[in-house]
Amino acid sequence: MGINPTKLALSLSAILGLSSLSLPTFAADAPSNANDASRQSEETMVVIGRSVDSPLNIAANVNVIDAADIQMSGATNLGDLLRGQSGIQISNNNTGPVFSMRGFSASQAANNTLILVDGRRLNNIDIAAPSISALSLNQIERVEILAGSSGVLYGDQAVGGVINIITKSPTNTGGGLALSGGSFDTFEAKGDVSGAINDTWQYYLAGNYNESDNYRDDNDNKTSSILGRLQYKTQVEDFYVEANYFDNNRKTPGSLSKEQLEQNPRQSNPWNKGDSLHEMTTALRSGYHYQISDTWTLGADVSYSDSNNTNFQWGSYGRNDRTLLSISPKAVANYQVKNGELKIITGIDYNLGESIFSWGRSNQQTQSSAYIQASVPLTTSLSYVVGGRYAKAEDELVDGNVYPNGIDLDQDENAFELGLNYRPNNAHRLYVRADDNFRFAKVDEQAYTSPGTVGLKPQVGRSYEAGWDYINDIHSLKLNVFQLDLEDEIIWDPSAPKPIGGSFNGANVNADASRRYGISPSYDVQITPNWLLGLSYDYIDAEFTEGVNDGKALSWVAKHSGRGYISYDFAENWQVFAEGIYTGERFMEGDNANVDAKLDSYVLTNIALNYTQSQWSASLRVDNLLDEDYVSAGYYSAWGSGYYPGDGRNIRLTAGYRF
Repeated sequence: MGINPTKLALSLSAILGLSSLSLPTFAADAPSNANDASRQSEETMVVIGRSVDSPLNIAANVNVIDAADIQMSGATNLGDLLRGQSGIQISNNNTGPVFSMRGFSASQAANNTLILVDGRRLNNIDIAAPSISALSLNQIERVEILAGSSGVLYGDQAVGGVINIITKSPTNTGGGLALSGGSFDTFEAKGDVSGAINDTWQYYLAGNYNESDNYRDDNDNKTSSILGRLQYKTQVEDFYVEANYFDNNRKTPGSLSKEQLEQNPRQSNPWNKGDSLHEMTTALRSGYHYQISDTWTLGADVSYSDSNNTNFQWGSYGRNDRTLLSISPKAVANYQVKNGELKIITGIDYNLGESIFSWGRSNQQTQSSAYIQASVPLTTSLSYVVGGRYAKAEDELVDGNVYPNGIDLDQDENAFELGLNYRPNNAHRLYVRADDNFRFAKVDEQAYTSPGTVGLKPQVGRSYEAGWDYINDIHSLKLNVFQLDLEDEIIWDPSAPKPIGGSFNGANVNADASRRYGISPSYDVQITPNWLLGLSYDYIDAEFTEGVNDGKALSWVAKHSGRGYISYDFAENWQVFAEGIYTGERFMEGDNANVDAKLDSYVLTNIALNYTQSQWSASLRVDNLLDEDYVSAGYYSAWGSGYYPGDGRNIRLTAGYRF
């Protein structure tokens, strides 16, 4: 964050064993002592830039939520941690949060915000949202957020931004256990252990179990996960292998009418009684990196995930089996030149995914791409970044109704990037950047289009942004302005003619052009060693620029949002944290003609009380303290819109011990 966290947050971080951990790298890790002045202004991030670097050296709007921030907030899950972070809006239809960046609706957010875990894609080849519930906070070391397009470094779906979740890796010998309970009969247990086998081999193992009735009726869940990693590391070699298993069994209460919402937001839709989702995912990942010289590092990462998803919806059983194989070799060079460090990153991304449905749809998508990016110092304080990517997607689609004989599609796209980064001193940074973005249609989007449309065009766009950061030991001030232009945006249109042989109305289409622009200022200040204060505000103006809805606001995008927080250490072992998160008015999702009234704005107030003593810790967190009524997701229909209520007041008590 560039400023000192409050003292107790640092103590909590140390007690809970959240030291500075990272993916395999040959650069020195950032110092774990947050009071170190070098750390305050030179946090390192590993994957957002696909190499080790400081956010201040990247020509982009970057934020890092580190271990001290996580502990200070008292958040109990990733959704609550990210809610209100600058530039992120969250939707939740009571099955899990979906993150939107740079002005996308809830249904499009999962396709335009790239979610990574240690660089591994969580986004699916179909339209299902990434399952971030698979990650417990005890497994997370930090979260790296890049707001804005990143088409060169990450390609497909990195349109609104990239969220990279860094899990812990073995560095210290020890472990811990935490138990949590609270509202809606919630219980959670989580633990981890790590250690050294010898001088070069380390291990890490973490697991958690959560069960809850949740806020709404017929919405209870049982969720568990386990993560294990084995790592070999020397001065020149780094090898790791890990396995992760996730099981989430949740009932789905369905949407409510406006009358039902006003009558009792906790009720379930009677037509959805007994509906449920059950996801079981196994993910394997391995990588090897070798420093062949003082300049060059070569490496490759391979991951494979297999997900079995069953559901019972509207009286009908369904199943979807997904697999995804990803191979990403890369080379990183760091040359010391007269004016500083010349950095080159180049690599290949190969992804092979398959999605097989129980009702006669079998889809496969292969993506292959190559990229290169160079960061070149012009002077000791001014550098520019330039890069490009070429990507190709091949779809093999079979749909029992629409494409019973199958169809093959072949498309390609490219992206270019140019940016300037100016650092006149250690405290100031200014940057400008232009970056192309694109996304290929998901396989189930391609398999359900209107008559005469054989293959949706790739969605393409360009992002322009500029920013200024001022960071010292006390103050952190950031300002970012942006414009995002899109063409052929891929959306679901309920009014479009359904495919020949289609079983329900509507179709996936390439929408008219749209434009989003905005401004995001934020300010954090360490008032005293015991007081920390932060404020952020986001303005997004998102509208269609062509077609019948020219000039209309894009649905589900709040023009105004913001967050304020304060943290105070009192006595020797106590800390209190409070935040208010504001979401402004917005049109119901799908109301692109802006015919209905906007949903009301709302403020969520959260508070946490943290205690630490020796190796023990405890936290009392209250979400939605004032029990605010709000809509967390909703879908417009001329025949009656569907509303998903947000959670009411939620109290959680957590106690933990480290050894």
